[in-house]
Amino acid sequence: MAHINQTERSRQRAGTSMRRALRREAPNTIGLLVDPDDFAAMRRYRSFTFEDHAVYLRQVEGLLRTFAAQGTHTTVALFDPEDYADFCAESGLEPDERTSRTRFVAEVASAGATVAYTGQPIDTLIPLLVSQAVRRATWEYATMLLAGLGDCADCGQDIGRAAFDRASHLLMRLLDTAGPGTHHIVCSMPMENEQLLAVLHTARDTDGTARLGSAEGAEFATVLAVGVALETQGGVVLRTTTPDAPDRVHGWRLNRGSLLPLTAGEVFSAYCTDADTGEPVSPESGVEYCAGFAIGADEPEVHR
Repeated sequence: MAHINQTERSRQRAGTSMRRALRREAPNTIGLLVDPDDFAAMRRYRSFTFEDHAVYLRQVEGLLRTFAAQGTHTTVALFDPEDYADFCAESGLEPDERTSRTRFVAEVASAGATVAYTGQPIDTLIPLLVSQAVRRATWEYATMLLAGLGDCADCGQDIGRAAFDRASHLLMRLLDTAGPGTHHIVCSMPMENEQLLAVLHTARDTDGTARLGSAEGAEFATVLAVGVALETQGGVVLRTTTPDAPDRVHGWRLNRGSLLPLTAGEVFSAYCTDADTGEPVSPESGVEYCAGFAIGADEPEVHR
């Protein structure tokens, strides 16, 4: 009997050890309420027991550090109370339950705004998460606009797809012509009630190879495609950084599906004017404001 008990205890210890090993292999996802108003909105649920937003953020940061110390990968997802209420209503879940919140966080992690935790302070992590959420919302809105344009009455082509192809072509022409360096590109498309913005960071080696993330490139091209399809008066600004040289800023305006170079004066005016107030902004030291360069006007390949 003693031998059987000892064998059983060994099996239990082995099982416990295996579960701990598996737990270390499993990633974590945390839903974060970044805004005090969002935090206050969640307090109407009795099962949400946190009382102070600042304390809540400190506790989340401590938990993230604990996971990191254990070698566990953690993803932080933006928790939006309105989206959560909609999710519960559509899924038939009781919103005042912890399991409903965990299911929502898993849903957001698979399709929403997330940031991988790599040791950032919470004050650094929150702006990154908000920026990611804005980017994703912009991309989804731009995609919806393109999808709703339908087919061209004259040629039968899908207008949105043709505009995306054209925008992708313009982007690659711009990168091909920009040369080596680290490039920061901003695309601004004024709409009736808002302004669509897309930002792209990329680098090009001296051998001419551009390193471009597929997701960021697609987001940028989608916003630019809205301007191409709707023929809005948008613009693109390129800032290039190279070693031992001043940063260079170039600019273009979008006109009938083409990027037309701005003059150096126009680039200076655009870059040194507050977009919200229209007031002048002091130019940065160590920055050269340059005219846009020609990127070519050849047409992209048409997909049918």
